[in-house]
Amino acid sequence: MGMFSFIKEAGEKLFGRGEAKAAQEAATAAPTPANIEALSNAAGDAIETYIRNMNLNVEALDVKFDAPTGTVTVAGVAPDQATKEKVLLSCGNVASVSAVNDLMTVSSPAAASQMYTVVSGDNLSKISKQFYGTPNKYTQIFEANKPMLTHPDKIYPGQVLRIPPDA
Repeated sequence: MGMFSFIKEAGEKLFGRGEAKAAQEAATAAPTPANIEALSNAAGDAIETYIRNMNLNVEALDVKFDAPTGTVTVAGVAPDQATKEKVLLSCGNVASVSAVNDLMTVSSPAAASQMYTVVSGDNLSKISKQFYGTPNKYTQIFEANKPMLTHPDKIYPGQVLRIPPDA
């Protein structure tokens, strides 16, 4: 549990379509409390849908977004530590999110992974060498970040990745 920081400008662009886009446009045009609340609710729903589309199954998943601060609060019971970490990263690696407040619990606790923020020039082999001493374990990092990563070469600066304990 705790608060995790993310780069607000980096990440998936979930709010540029559907209800979230309409709410964002309304809140920008007329920043009334009602419009900001509608934006927060639509964005929270978009993030929750994104998590479910990643097949990250969490009991009693509850996602709230606070538009003025860019903070996501996520609660629920994950089946394992890896799922919890993937949910937190799914919330944080969204454009306009600057922090994630973790209120989740885990059914089967295990050692937590390290988190790493990608910088320009990084690739998974370079990150693997930094954390494991060899570039050949990049697949371990790739697998630990599925389904958010669809290909080992598709990482971007500002993205936060899970670096699991060396197997």
